[in-house]
Amino acid sequence: MHSKQSVGYFDKPKNIKRLWIILYVICGLTLIPDFFTTRHTYFGIDGLIGFYALLGFVSCAVLILFSKLVGLILKVKENYYER
Repeated sequence: MHSKQSVGYFDKPKNIKRLWIILYVICGLTLIPDFFTTRHTYFGIDGLIGFYALLGFVSCAVLILFSKLVGLILKVKENYYER
């Protein structure tokens, strides 16, 4: 048996910082094609740069908040099955 506890890749602060930087770079790179595409807008707001990225973020946040609300409603007591 090993006396040292092995440290995982995601437990090192240096690696976590690298992953955040990679995430920011990838998110920034996904906005670049938005400057070079021709938009055929159906509503006035969908022609804005980064609209679909913002729409995806807001949709995800609303979905998370909705699931937390449903979790509060459907939550049962801890001893529910011990009756």
